Amino acid sequence: MRQGNPPGPGMNEARAIVLGTLQGLGEFLPISSSGHLIVVPWLLGWPDSGLAFDVALHLGTLAAVAYAFWRDWLRLLSAGVRGILSGRPLANPDSRLLWYLALATIPGALAGLALDEWAETVFRSPALVALMMALLGLVLWAADRRVAHAGSEEEVSLRDALLIGLAQALAIVPGTSRSGVTIATALFLGHRREGAARFSFMLALPITLGAAVFKVPDLFPGGVDTAPILLGMLAAFGSGFLAIRVLLAYVRTRSYLPFVYYRLAFALLVWGVLLVRGANLG
Repeated sequence: MRQGNPPGPGMNEARAIVLGTLQGLGEFLPISSSGHLIVVPWLLGWPDSGLAFDVALHLGTLAAVAYAFWRDWLRLLSAGVRGILSGRPLANPDSRLLWYLALATIPGALAGLALDEWAETVFRSPALVALMMALLGLVLWAADRRVAHAGSEEEVSLRDALLIGLAQALAIVPGTSRSGVTIATALFLGHRREGAARFSFMLALPITLGAAVFKVPDLFPGGVDTAPILLGMLAAFGSGFLAIRVLLAYVRTRSYLPFVYYRLAFALLVWGVLLVRGANLG
């Protein structure tokens, strides 16, 4: 794991806004925020943004999903408290969903703790990002085709929550996309497009909160210019909130195919640049 390195010397307000916007869009659209934050600076020759900046961007998307679903979380938490006090924590659907979200968070949290150092080193490869972008794109395409056979029941079962949580653990590999892999899994399990996206977004809050708390000591190290960090955070919040609203409205009547096409095109772009750069070096 990177040890609290501050934003790179080339970081400025414009780059902070670009990266923050990519983080917010990629966190909730099924296109991988981590993949974009690795590949875009690599393509443009920008220096490493630094761990403090990464943490700030995740705080921005955390605020976005909390703001977008604060009424839902208030309802779930209230139901959870009532369930505990009554001695029947799983009797109410809202209380049940709260516990299922907590259980679904565990695999991703364990994967983050176990593979954090790899995520900051070995996994930060444009070639790996391109591979995962293409593979998950094909998985999302296959999952989206099953929607025509989806049932009308939108309640998430314990089995569904555990399987979606296990799938979320794969998002430690950049290019996979946390939202992409959880949405695809929910679609395979028979959920409709909007319901799959909503559960994915609800699941984003606890896992992002845990990651942010784990790395918050690295935020705002001494001597760092905070203006780019704050701008990146605001950009991540704004674009993240917009992505949530737009995707939920979009998938009510449309498929995930545009995101499949985007992922495949992105992968081809990266592989093309790798081939050109490799030929130039040769």
